[in-house]
Amino acid sequence: MKARRIAELGVLTAAALIIFIIESFIPYPFPIPGIKLGLANIITVYAVYRYRAYEVAAILFVRIILGSVFSGNITAMIYSLSGGVLCLAGMLLLRKVIDEYHLWLASIFGAVLHNTGQIIAAVIILQTPAIIAYYPFLIVAGCLSGAFTGLCAQIVVKRFKKTPS
Repeated sequence: MKARRIAELGVLTAAALIIFIIESFIPYPFPIPGIKLGLANIITVYAVYRYRAYEVAAILFVRIILGSVFSGNITAMIYSLSGGVLCLAGMLLLRKVIDEYHLWLASIFGAVLHNTGQIIAAVIILQTPAIIAYYPFLIVAGCLSGAFTGLCAQIVVKRFKKTPS
């Protein structure tokens, strides 16, 4: 891997981590735990359409691990990893059928998969099947936040296409 490519991945990882940390300071206006915009996923969605699968996975895993360490919430890492892995797998498959002009749609599916992974982890960890009652609320929130982050990633893709390398 060339130094330029490594630098690009490092910058994207740092940007995602900074966005994640800034978002952690924003108070949640929702009464349901676990609902947030997931603004760092703008970087992930962008990267899915611009980089190789293992490179995107590296960005995602480093952001999740460092974000958990920096925020002091190590237990959240389990939920983030379970949601992130399912989301990434789904979006990598979807990029084969959804082009970059509709990546906001892949982002919505990714958000729903992320929430699904988190619910599965919660049911396993908490040993409480009743937690599934949160699922419909998380799906609605995931669709809305996925559309927002996907549209933002769409703008980033357009901007970088206009910028010479």
